[in-house]
Order: sequence, then structure tokens, then C-alpha cells
Amino acid sequence: MKSIQNLVRENIKSLKPYSSARDEFKELTVGGMVFLDANENPFDNGVNRYPDPQQIAVKEGLSKLKGVQVPQILLGNGSDEVLDLIFRAFCEPKQDNIITLPPTYGMYKVLANINNIEEREVLLTKDFQPTVEHILKIADGQSKILFLCSPNNPTGNSFSTNTIEELLTKFNGLIVIDEAYIDFSSEKSWLDRLDEFPNLIVTQTLSKAYGMAGIRLGICYASSEIISILNKIKPPYNINELTQKKALKKLLNKNKVQHEIEKILEQRKKLIEKLTSISFIEKIYPTDANFVLVKVDNAVKRYHQLIEKGIVIRNRTTQPLCENTLRLTVGTKSENKKLIEALKEI
Repeated sequence: MKSIQNLVRENIKSLKPYSSARDEFKELTVGGMVFLDANENPFDNGVNRYPDPQQIAVKEGLSKLKGVQVPQILLGNGSDEVLDLIFRAFCEPKQDNIITLPPTYGMYKVLANINNIEEREVLLTKDFQPTVEHILKIADGQSKILFLCSPNNPTGNSFSTNTIEELLTKFNGLIVIDEAYIDFSSEKSWLDRLDEFPNLIVTQTLSKAYGMAGIRLGICYASSEIISILNKIKPPYNINELTQKKALKKLLNKNKVQHEIEKILEQRKKLIEKLTSISFIEKIYPTDANFVLVKVDNAVKRYHQLIEKGIVIRNRTTQPLCENTLRLTVGTKSENKKLIEALKEI
């Protein structure tokens, strides 16, 4: 593959990042210091000071939890900001292209359009797996990023390890593995292999398994070289103080998080068992996520029938290879019971 520096946009290479007051003076815990450097309101209310621009405490918590070094971690205002930063650092507008594998997470296409980057699509197989041959055939010298969502949204399945390994070896750009749902999977995270593949970027989130969608915290893991490039262009205070405190508190409560994951997996298994008895469900797809994709007789009709019964699910019938499918998030025991009752009634 190309060296990372050869993948970076020329204007980013020479960019001098903004240096905030809190970048220049980092000893935020020194007692008795008088801070008159950042034009802040001096009256203490818990949030009158700017947050740590590098979120060191949160990164150290993630480092211990995930076994990744702090310089290999970048935090974003949701995973979408992380993905946007990757676009802006590596993709030259009107010149470069990215490759996506529909059906997949829709923001890859949106971000490509926002950044004026060509998106090239290679459909997954009928079993929702990537085809290495087709991906490499459509790629060219301007193909900067390949997005792999595994476990995949909306299908729920994980991609073959051998397939991903082959792509990491043969694709000449960056490969972003979106692991938003990895905590619900029996497959291993690709974090363990960051040092093996210099073109590998792994994104995760606190929105799913950690139950913190409301605080908007996305995580990027990569080589320290890639992270240093992204740090050059990230907004100086992109993660607010309240988000950092809330995230750190949850990261330190590992047992509670694991308990919630186990409960979701238990409910996922029971939900799938109940779904087999619904007459108009034609297929239940394998899942490694906290949702189940099902094929029904008429997705539009069944979606509206469930809405009328006060249950909101996702109709994915417009997505490639997903005709007449519904995506059902695994809820609490009582929520899943209401879903099954509604499905039986309609």
C-alpha cells in the first residue's frame, strides 16, 4: 500500500493547527493557579472553563479498557465527526474517491457528497459479504478509503476475517472498519491488529453498548501517525466538559456495561425465537448486533401497521438487497413483548 503521508491531502501536510489556550498550558490540575489566558468567565459553575482539548482522562480510560495506547486514540462529537475528519484529511475534493459496500451505514455516502468526493459502490453478496475481487477491480490510484461496517448496519452480520485480511493487504488506501456494534458480537475486534496494518482505522462509539447515544462520543483508533494527522484538523474543543465527565464515569463502571450487554444478548436470543412464530416473517437474518433484520411479505404495510400500534421500527426496503425487510432493535423485556404481541395481532 501507499505510505500514509502519500495518502494525506497536500494542504493538510503543511497545515499548522490552531493552538488553543488549553493546548499551550496543559497542567489543568495544578492548585492555586490563576487562569487568565482563555477569556473565560471567572465565576465557577462547573462548566465555565474550556474542556481538555485532548480529553486525556477519557483516552486513558479507553486505553486501559481496550489495550490501545493514548496516542492511537482520537475522540469525536459522535462517530460521524470522526468519519468526516478522515474524509477531510485524506480525500481531495473532485479528485479522490471512496468505496462503500451497500447495504451499509448511510452516512458514508452523505459525507462523501458533503466533501465532494466520488463514492463508488460494490454491492455485498446475497449473504451480505464483501467480494475482494470486485472491490479491487473498481479501485484505482485515487481510491483513498474503503469503508467496512462490521457488524454491518442494517444487515447485522460480521464480515469474514479472511476477507478483511486480504483487503487490508491488497487495498492501496485506508480501510475504516466501523465497529459500532462490536460489543454485541462474538467476533474479535480489529483493535488487536492495529499495529499489524498501518492502513487500518477502527471506529467505535459509546452510543450502542454503553447506552450513551445522547452524549455523542465517537472513537477513532489508528496508528499514532494517522491520529496525529486527524488531530491537526479537529476542532480545538470538540468534546465538551459534560460529555467527558459522563463518558469517564461510564467507562469506569465496566461491570454495569457488561451486565447490560448480556441482558441485550439474552433478549436478542428470545426475540429471535419468538419471531419464528410470526407467519408473515419469511426470513430472519443472522445478527451480531443489537438488532435483527427480518424479511416480510410487505415491509411498507407491516411498518405502518406497527406504527398504528405505537411501535416504531425501521423499514429498510429501499436499501440494496433489502427488499421487504424491517430492522428491529432489541429492546427491554417488556418492549420486546409488546413488539411480539403487536406482530401477532397484525
